Amino acid sequence: MTQAKFKIKKNDVVQVITGKEKGKRGTVKKVLLDKAQVIVENVNVVVRHIRPDQRHPEGSIKKEMPISISNVALIDATTGKRGSVGFKLDEDGKKVRYFKKSGSIVG
Repeated sequence: MTQAKFKIKKNDVVQVITGKEKGKRGTVKKVLLDKAQVIVENVNVVVRHIRPDQRHPEGSIKKEMPISISNVALIDATTGKRGSVGFKLDEDGKKVRYFKKSGSIVG
């Protein structure tokens, strides 16, 4: 199975656009290419119940679960709003991501 390329990468600031966490913003911690999912900081947090031990005396841990990559959108740092992303070549001939509306480079 070939892995798809996505416009969202690790350490990008994204906003959840649909689902129970709609409106929340966070940083992408990990991109799961084969499942087309992302793990976003402080989004889709669940409580995992485990046997209490010295490291976890309360018997539970909080963990971020993945959400679909189609349910998040990149945030444009210049405008503070979400925007659509495209690819173009910069002056060095390197392929970069940019916001289509503002024209600013992502990252």
